Amino acid sequence: MTGVIVRPGESFEKALRRFTKTCEKSGILSDVKKNQRFEKPSDEKKRKRNQAIRKHIKEQLEANV
Repeated sequence: MTGVIVRPGESFEKALRRFTKTCEKSGILSDVKKNQRFEKPSDEKKRKRNQAIRKHIKEQLEANV
């Protein structure tokens, strides 16, 4: 579970900003958005396969540089 401790003298807005950044880094928001509606298993496999292809191409481009 993500949380932040408010430091002495720190404003609420700054602590809230730190909390949202930690949520973004941990992937909580993307998980929530992903689970908002049902995804068929075939669509999930297709999405994961395309994601793996993009990752592989990106790694190949970085290796060639």
